[in-house]
Amino acid sequence: MRAERVIALAGNPNVGKSTIFNALTGLRQHTGNWPGKTVANARGSFTHQGRDYQLVDVPGCYSLLAHSAEEEVARDFLCFGGADAVLVVCDATCLERNLNLTLQILEVTNRVVVAVNLMDEARRKGLEVDLPLLSERLGVPVIGTAARGGEGLDQLLDALADVCDRPPRQAPAVDYPAYIEEAVARLEPSLEKLCQGKTLSTRWTALRLLEGEGTILRGVNAHLALDLSRQPEVEAALDKIFRAWAVRGMGRDAAGQAIATAVVRQGETLCRDVVRSRRARPDRLDRRLDRLFTSRWTGFPIMLLMLLGIFWLTIVGANYPSAVLSAWLFALEDGLANAFTALGIPGLVTDVLIHGGYKVMAWVVAVMLPPMAIFFPLFTLLEDFGYLPRVAFNLDRCFQASRACGKQALTMCMGIGCNAAGVTGCRIIDSARERLIAILTNTFMPCNGRYPTMISMIALFLAAGGAVGSFAGALMLVGVILLGVGMTLLVSRLLSATVLRGVPSSFTLELPPYRRPQVGKVIVRSVVDRTLRVLGRAVMTAAPAGVLIWICANVTVGGATVLAHITGFLEPLGRALGMDGVILTAFLLGLPANEIVVPIMVMAYLAQGSLVAMEGSALLAVFSANGWTWTTAVSVILFSLLHWPCATTCLTIRKETGSWRWTALAVAIPTVCGVVVCALFHLLCLALGWA
Repeated sequence: MRAERVIALAGNPNVGKSTIFNALTGLRQHTGNWPGKTVANARGSFTHQGRDYQLVDVPGCYSLLAHSAEEEVARDFLCFGGADAVLVVCDATCLERNLNLTLQILEVTNRVVVAVNLMDEARRKGLEVDLPLLSERLGVPVIGTAARGGEGLDQLLDALADVCDRPPRQAPAVDYPAYIEEAVARLEPSLEKLCQGKTLSTRWTALRLLEGEGTILRGVNAHLALDLSRQPEVEAALDKIFRAWAVRGMGRDAAGQAIATAVVRQGETLCRDVVRSRRARPDRLDRRLDRLFTSRWTGFPIMLLMLLGIFWLTIVGANYPSAVLSAWLFALEDGLANAFTALGIPGLVTDVLIHGGYKVMAWVVAVMLPPMAIFFPLFTLLEDFGYLPRVAFNLDRCFQASRACGKQALTMCMGIGCNAAGVTGCRIIDSARERLIAILTNTFMPCNGRYPTMISMIALFLAAGGAVGSFAGALMLVGVILLGVGMTLLVSRLLSATVLRGVPSSFTLELPPYRRPQVGKVIVRSVVDRTLRVLGRAVMTAAPAGVLIWICANVTVGGATVLAHITGFLEPLGRALGMDGVILTAFLLGLPANEIVVPIMVMAYLAQGSLVAMEGSALLAVFSANGWTWTTAVSVILFSLLHWPCATTCLTIRKETGSWRWTALAVAIPTVCGVVVCALFHLLCLALGWA
């Protein structure tokens, strides 16, 4: 016997599943107030009354008829995973809609506990939910919870233990039209033999055969290890059923619509008198905010102002802590080198590990940590508030014009923090074609690793100092982001017209209710789950990169260092793009971590053997001495925005697409765009006499 009872955690997107998961298991899975947060099964364990349980949080879905990769993951586990019980989470503020999935799951198994979550929000909106009446109608335990505050969790655990231990009761079936019920009764005897010993409801299986939905039938066939519709008894029964339907002028499509309609109507019936409102318009405030945030006149200006505010706070707030952290980490470098010498470690090893690997890691941490520690909490507050889905709503028309999916706007928002996270988030897009478009173009959104280079160029060459300069710099950075959005739309349109032709799919997006962000939890979650995770990936790639950079800067071949040979080889191409060979070399060697691009430039210009910490007027002096002007800085900004993704993102693309060919295309597309845009800008500068 298994030592653990397995509980599947299911529900619509954005009903608080991940919050319940975190509360029960103690894990810090990332939660948020927008659909599509969970894109893979998350597992955690807990103990209740001396018994061990494993909780599996499946991706949020609206139906067991899967339309996306994440919904297929949810459906397969719920239908074929053999869980001991299913915990279905519903939103108390829109219970009727949530019961659609609940009723479908009850057709698969009656070992179900329903958690009506967000009871605190329902009370604030003047809604009352009669939980005992709903439990009586569903035939399964129904527990009211407010997971953010821990309300109802003890009762939930007791109900789960009871459902796992007691013999299951028969939940009330959905009342389908008579001709559907007759067809189910004709199929079930044949299915009982084939499904014997399998955790599969014959009634549910019969309904799926009548619908003929391809993806779910493939899952059924894989679970049973046979082609169900090709079995002689089943095939004969289906043939008789479809012949009878044809005589009455009906087909599978009509049957599928009738089945779906019956489930929705059953949900309406079950909710009658269960939910009562003390107010005429409980959603009045949400609708007023939506008119402000999603209006064609105010939606985009507010979106730009919010982006501007986040960047301004990030630029201003990161300067001092970055300088302090940099001084402390670089001071530690000499101490580590002395310790290595005292231990008798050869000087070459000390140079490679400390002045190479450690120095690059220290630079990455000093430059990357402060802005991330500011940017991610601010970004997460907008997410927790429920604003990000409104961004996707505003941008939907733009993506439809590009023959892509509006959900790509959500993955773009994730890419602003980290492109690897944005690529993973593309799983929320239903269409495989549109998912590929989103993956291939996500790198046009500058990740946190590219901000240091862009901010340095803006601060040194384009914006004046002081508070005015900080605001102007933030405004320019917003302009760079908008250019990235424009390139995303343009390349998405080109891909949809060439290698990824197709008709854009319909875009259904739930706009979640606005919620008061939990500031303390947001800060902890964004620092631990996002900042430290992204920083950890950067540090892991920065150390080997530091060793490689040290070797390039110190190993001499033919009287010149390897670094000098590389920069000399790339010099003609760099000049044609308005830059030079040193700049292109810095971008190449910065593949593992974009944060080290500027330090590599300084190291190469000064012919040093390791990275050099330099900022402000000293950095400007080095660049100016090597022929830099404001046009050079603009070219660097453009190439930083439009160049190949980092190593971590490349590996993530390979994992998500399962193909090195698509990964190579994801590298080639932004690189070609960067070369073309920089070359055109340089030619324009030459024509106008600016260069």
